[in-house]
Amino acid sequence: MINLYTWATPNGRKISIMLEELGLDYAVSPVDLGKLEQFSEHFSAISPNHKIPAIIDTEPGDSEPVVIFESGAILTYLAEKSGQLLAQHGQARYSALEWLHWQTSALGPMLGQLGFFAVRSHEKSPLAIARFTEEVDRLFTLMEKQLSSHAYLAGDDYSIADIACYPWVQAAVVYFKDVLKASFDNKPALQRWLNTIADRPAVKLGMAVPKL
Repeated sequence: MINLYTWATPNGRKISIMLEELGLDYAVSPVDLGKLEQFSEHFSAISPNHKIPAIIDTEPGDSEPVVIFESGAILTYLAEKSGQLLAQHGQARYSALEWLHWQTSALGPMLGQLGFFAVRSHEKSPLAIARFTEEVDRLFTLMEKQLSSHAYLAGDDYSIADIACYPWVQAAVVYFKDVLKASFDNKPALQRWLNTIADRPAVKLGMAVPKL
């Protein structure tokens, strides 16, 4: 059994989508960020960076449970555990890992900054909003270029790279639609990819975790 510590955020939903895609049994332990439960002693022992998601796999195939925080590490672990959604070798493997790490180092952080300055902050900073809007558009343009010649981000096959990116792009469409409308409107390949991923049954299930 895998215990998933998560909340209703793009990072959390990456892992519930992955678990649904793999058909693995898992339990959900919600970590209410609004109540600062990520700083509890119990969760801090699992995720010392005080961030969701995290997992404990009590059946890893050896005697000790496997405890992992950071979404990229969790996705890679689950892919290797199951032998699915990440090629075992060759270019396909490293293309998926490239886009996975691109999401965790670029797409997620930049959308997070845009969300803070453009949506959540009470004091608006036009310079910061312009800076992060421009950077997000650059990243979406990169996705558009890749998806114009490939079905999925890493190539012809759906992979952990798509799972990592989808919840963030979907959240941007919903929450930043006024800020990013011009960026989305001229990116048909990105829109096609977003709709394709959204239609997957496992994605629909994973996006509903945790049930609040």
